[in-house]
Amino acid sequence: MSEKANEIVQLLVVSRDPDALQPLWATGAGNSWQLESVGNGWEAMERLQSRDLPDLLLLDLAHGNDDGLHMLRWLHRLRPELPIVLISDSDDPNQKREAIRLGASDYVVKPFDSQQVEKILRRQLSPAHDHLETEITSDDVEQVGRDAFFVSASSIMRRLRGQAELLAETSVPVLILGEAGSGKETVARLMHKLSIRSSFPFVKVSCAALPGELLEAELFGSERVQNGARPKQGKLELCNKGTLLLDEIVELPIELQSRLMQVLQTGKFVRSNGVAVAVDVRILAATSANIERALAEKRLREDFYYLLSAFTLHVPALRQRAEEIPLLGQHFMHYLSKHYGLPPRALSSAVLGACRSYSWPGNLRELESFVKRYLMMGESDNGVGPQDSHQNDEEMENQEEGSELRTEHEPKKSVSQSTSLKSLVQNVKLEAERNAISAALEKTGWNRKAAARLLKVSYRTLLYKIEQYHMTSSDTAVFSGGNGVKSNGNGNGNGNGFRGNGRAS
Repeated sequence: MSEKANEIVQLLVVSRDPDALQPLWATGAGNSWQLESVGNGWEAMERLQSRDLPDLLLLDLAHGNDDGLHMLRWLHRLRPELPIVLISDSDDPNQKREAIRLGASDYVVKPFDSQQVEKILRRQLSPAHDHLETEITSDDVEQVGRDAFFVSASSIMRRLRGQAELLAETSVPVLILGEAGSGKETVARLMHKLSIRSSFPFVKVSCAALPGELLEAELFGSERVQNGARPKQGKLELCNKGTLLLDEIVELPIELQSRLMQVLQTGKFVRSNGVAVAVDVRILAATSANIERALAEKRLREDFYYLLSAFTLHVPALRQRAEEIPLLGQHFMHYLSKHYGLPPRALSSAVLGACRSYSWPGNLRELESFVKRYLMMGESDNGVGPQDSHQNDEEMENQEEGSELRTEHEPKKSVSQSTSLKSLVQNVKLEAERNAISAALEKTGWNRKAAARLLKVSYRTLLYKIEQYHMTSSDTAVFSGGNGVKSNGNGNGNGNGFRGNGRAS
């Protein structure tokens, strides 16, 4: 065993019934591991304050022991660098997620065999795993959805979380501003989780994804009846008492802005058949667009904007919280390695240094895509290292020419970014571009003019991109799934955050 080849591995077992963990003792004897047991968490805390620390702690969560997770939090806070494996009678996924959030490095359900527990222990004792697991289970990472995480390891994000927590106590609309991929959806999910509406649905509607008529039906429902079917309820009714996030609110047609104003002012809307429908929905709106320009161009009604923006949250770009990049990178690595069933790769100091100096115009989504590619390819294949040369502004601008699918708000790259990281991220961008084109073509039934309008590029540009990527109608089934997993993010993948995309904020 390479991780402790010349040392005795010491395991501390916290259990009221050590005899029930017989496979563990067999595993320890077979590997010459030294096992020590204590009867409760308080004895474990005393043991962890000694000089001779164990290499790993196993905490047996007895059935009906509600204090076990509370003890887990304290043990993790006392020794955050110590891997803790929780042993439980329950395979409840909610309990597992809560255990990981509170500091558990892994989770095993009884009964288990010696081979199963040996595999888990070996993984936790490997040096590549140690730093990764202890960092991502810190209190700075907060789960706000199934695959969404909010990270507040910097002062600017802790301040944002405090603002979101205060606004969560009210039901007033909130406008969330930030660059694409910065984690606006994750902030919205955080507010929903912290509010009294958390037990009711959280629903997101993308105002840029659907044309006006379909978007109206999506929000307010449809009265059209076909083949005896019932009228379709809209998202406003489906998330009653919950929270509705309107993403890219500037893309909402003017006539729908008027209908939503009625909902904000009266708490009801009128169907096409004249029937009034009362709804109790907390509305949050988000956009990456330039608000002043949208108001000047009459794409956003001023009175609608003032209703939405009584309270405004600004989500900072990733480059404004660069100190979080190591934690975010490790979080994405942890999430993606589990999602794909691959062993995690440690992010070297050279890679993290290059990541800190890069400006990340795609924010959390771009970072997640980078980590995904790094997980698949590794450092040696990508050439990311301390010997990387740097580019000047002119070289970077020349490399960016011709990419018409970039957002208009994408900032210039940092002068200090490394060539190899730049090349790697560019490859990820190309993959994301192809996925976006494929999704648009599939959504429009391969109507290329409609897809060009959806992507907001010229028809000629879309034809050039289709030819560049050698795309055919059969490709959409392969690439329509996107370029990552949701983490969101922020979120949005996800993380956004995080979403995904384990997405953090």
